[in-house]
Amino acid sequence: MELRRALPQDFRELLHCLKMRSKYAVLLVFVVGLVIIEKENNFISRVSDKLKQSPQALVEANGTESSPAPAENGSLASLRELDAAFSQLRSHLHNVTLQLVGEGDPGPRRHVLLMATTRTGSSFVGEFFNQQGSIFYLFEPLWHIERTVTFEPGGANAVGSALVYRDVLKQLLLCDLYILESFISPAPEGHLTPFMFRRGSSRSLCEEPVCTPSAKKVFEKYHCKNRRCGPLNITLAAEACRRKQHVALKTVRIRQLEFLQPLVEDPRLDVRIIQLVRDPRAVLASRIVAFSGKYETWKKWASEGEAPLREEEVQRLRGNCESIRLSAELGLRRPGWLRGRYMLVRYEDVARAPLQKAEEMYRFAGLPLTPQVEEWIGKNTQAPRDGSGVYSTRKNSSEQFEKWRFSIPFKLAQVVQDACAPAMRLFGYKLASSPAALANRSFSLLEEAQPSWVT
Repeated sequence: MELRRALPQDFRELLHCLKMRSKYAVLLVFVVGLVIIEKENNFISRVSDKLKQSPQALVEANGTESSPAPAENGSLASLRELDAAFSQLRSHLHNVTLQLVGEGDPGPRRHVLLMATTRTGSSFVGEFFNQQGSIFYLFEPLWHIERTVTFEPGGANAVGSALVYRDVLKQLLLCDLYILESFISPAPEGHLTPFMFRRGSSRSLCEEPVCTPSAKKVFEKYHCKNRRCGPLNITLAAEACRRKQHVALKTVRIRQLEFLQPLVEDPRLDVRIIQLVRDPRAVLASRIVAFSGKYETWKKWASEGEAPLREEEVQRLRGNCESIRLSAELGLRRPGWLRGRYMLVRYEDVARAPLQKAEEMYRFAGLPLTPQVEEWIGKNTQAPRDGSGVYSTRKNSSEQFEKWRFSIPFKLAQVVQDACAPAMRLFGYKLASSPAALANRSFSLLEEAQPSWVT
């Protein structure tokens, strides 16, 4: 009190003024807070009234019972009540959304990567996802990168190619199809290109509105199979990708599973990797037929035996088998980043029971198997015996998958067995000890699939 009297009169008046202003400021904040709460309360009440009408309309339309709407509240007395009201609002909005979508809700967006090597049946298995209407499917988009960017095999160059492939895959899974424009040759003009590799193998690129009217004097190198379309509009394709519920890609150019970890861990993606393998003896037999020029040395050695096989060719075969084995071993160890996101599938099991394996793959990916997929599998696994071309996806699958045994010379099978024995043992492929064992129909070269291969 004595100190206060000792202060100058002007200073005491200043303190009084500040004290009064503080009281008014607190009062002003309190009033503003009441106004905000009241407005939020009115907003919630109005939305709540609409929500109560929406489920009722659904009941009348569908004859099903909906969740009860929240009871009307009076003015909200505290911020805690306001928070509770918002939580209730979100819950009812979620319920109404589910009712509007219906039981066919496809769930969260999935990104499926079918990882294989050439002549393993990946085109056939890829069709399981291509035929599902809610999936945007791309067939071998990395073909363009391989044609444009040259990497020497082995060492740092192999790592470099894997990183480029991975980064392009990530953008494609995010529907950034413009990434391909840097690799398509000749370069697209105005986001239009008639040179998208195997466009006809991706239904999503041959549907409206991506399929634009065909243009005169424009040659579509990789045209759609069942309809004529103009040059691929990459902008329309990217928009179609974003509209589809899920994305699936098939590639034979990624062999190192460990390089995909950043892609799997990207929070924007929900990646499921299916690694498809096949008996390496069957793969070699198929490649000799499909890529005859590249395997001329193998054919001459098998038929004439004059010139020995070049060591680098055997080493390339061994290296391919080892990279496939190492990726599979990594996936089957189930590290934290891959847990629930990796599945190993043998082509032979798909060929013997295609519908069952399709159901397993769809279940693993968290996707619904539609009647269209089932119908396609039924039509394309019962083809006539003489109706299967080298690149055909229509085969009598239960009879085709071991056809190679009766055409490959035993000396070639021996080379493969020596080079790929560790991978063959991992995948359950039995070694043939003689030409008679190789061609013996009653002797199975396939062990039973392991349950642990399905995560």
